[in-house]
Amino acid sequence: MTKPQDKLRGWAAARKAILSGLRFTSLRLRLVVVFGLVALTAAVSASGIAYWLNREAVLTRTQDAVLRDFQQEMQNRASALPVHPTQDELQHTAGQMGTSSQRFSVLLVAEDANGKTVTGNSDLDTFTLEDVPESLQTAVNKKQSVSGGNKHAYHLYWQRVTEGGKPYLVGGAKVIGGGPTGYMLKSLEPEAKDLNSLAWSLGIATGLALIGSALLAQAAATTVLKPVHRLGIAARRLGEGKLDTRLRVSGTDELADLSRTFNRTAESLEKRVADMSARDEASRRFVADMSHELRTPLTAITAVTEVLEEELDAETGSVDPMIEPAVRLVVSETRRLNDLVENLMEVTRFDAGTARLVLDHVDIADQITACIDARAWLDAVELDAERGNICRLDPRRLDVILANLIGNALKHGGSPVRVSVRTEAEDLVIEVRDHGPGIPEDVLPHVFDRFYKASASRPRSEGSGLGLSIALENAHIHGGEITAANSPKGGAVFTLHLPRDPSPLIAEDEGQNGHGTEGKA
Repeated sequence: MTKPQDKLRGWAAARKAILSGLRFTSLRLRLVVVFGLVALTAAVSASGIAYWLNREAVLTRTQDAVLRDFQQEMQNRASALPVHPTQDELQHTAGQMGTSSQRFSVLLVAEDANGKTVTGNSDLDTFTLEDVPESLQTAVNKKQSVSGGNKHAYHLYWQRVTEGGKPYLVGGAKVIGGGPTGYMLKSLEPEAKDLNSLAWSLGIATGLALIGSALLAQAAATTVLKPVHRLGIAARRLGEGKLDTRLRVSGTDELADLSRTFNRTAESLEKRVADMSARDEASRRFVADMSHELRTPLTAITAVTEVLEEELDAETGSVDPMIEPAVRLVVSETRRLNDLVENLMEVTRFDAGTARLVLDHVDIADQITACIDARAWLDAVELDAERGNICRLDPRRLDVILANLIGNALKHGGSPVRVSVRTEAEDLVIEVRDHGPGIPEDVLPHVFDRFYKASASRPRSEGSGLGLSIALENAHIHGGEITAANSPKGGAVFTLHLPRDPSPLIAEDEGQNGHGTEGKA
């Protein structure tokens, strides 16, 4: 059995759903609705006031005319009757009074010489005392006297009543000092019909006003919203990077001022972006030129340090033991500087958009094994990968990604580092997990930032701070992604997602940019 509380909850939910469905999201619709509500309120108010004023005027005019005529008939005819008239005299006088210009029904009541109540009716008994309200009879029969404020020989009372759904005016008066009591009944149906016609006319006028307001609101909305729509389109184009977007300005109103403000803002933004692009281009060109200029002396320095390193490792011991630490430091820092220059040149290629893929079919297990073997990490890395998993990737860039992820795990995590490979639909997933303390939560969002180092107290670590950033860029150029997280079992986990064959994606992207499909970075 359904409880009343459940019904109330159901009704509340339905009401909430209806109200939520009526939320207006269109400015045009809101304008039309507001215009319509204002017009409807004004039209209904004006129509109501007009109807009330006309109703009172019509009824008062008719009422005054009827009561004035009845008053005149009472004064001319009823007052002329004897104090105790007969039935025939009352009937004759009532008939004469009913033939007045207003054509109302008349009922005369009096006492004959024997004290018997006699009546006279102008409409053959169709208008009787039962049709007269008790309150009106009481007021009429109340004892009155002729005074300075009441010069007539009677007091006149009236009341509007409804019988059978039809309106009537009932009036009554009693001759003071003795004489008959007269009642009058006048139908107000013609006036009611006129008022109904007036109500219909006002209703139609209200409907036309509502329609007109809706059309006016539509026109106003079109006038207002067309510039707003153009402004929205221009703003979207500006957001898409089309900084030369401008609005055509016409007029001197607020919308024209808004368009001028938009154009000034767009012009300022275009100039600022152009300046920033120029400075950015100059900065990239400086880094690229600097890196290229450093390569020549670095090549000579590297050759010298290789010779020095051979002398350090020679059995003859030709290097002075006093300067051996300094020589080893020079060799180490030269390698570090050489790696930094190479990384800077790689970053410059990514920033300039000149980095390209050279795709080839790669056995993932063999590629990872070769990466580990080339860096003598075989004893510190566990590989979980099946041979025969062939993907179409750039072997050199994949090697860069793997070297950075595995090297970072060995350097900052803990051995052994586990590399596992799996496939998900059309994607290749490679996870590199270490057994170290993990990555602090405040460091996780920044691990792929350039030159970011977790420990500010160790600014001169062995790395340049660019390795993970370069690995991420190489993943992006394949259409892939790298994520960093902490494993529930302990240690950090870097997950590499790459499409097994990025050719369609690369072809589409480079087709849009007008570049070739493949090339060597």
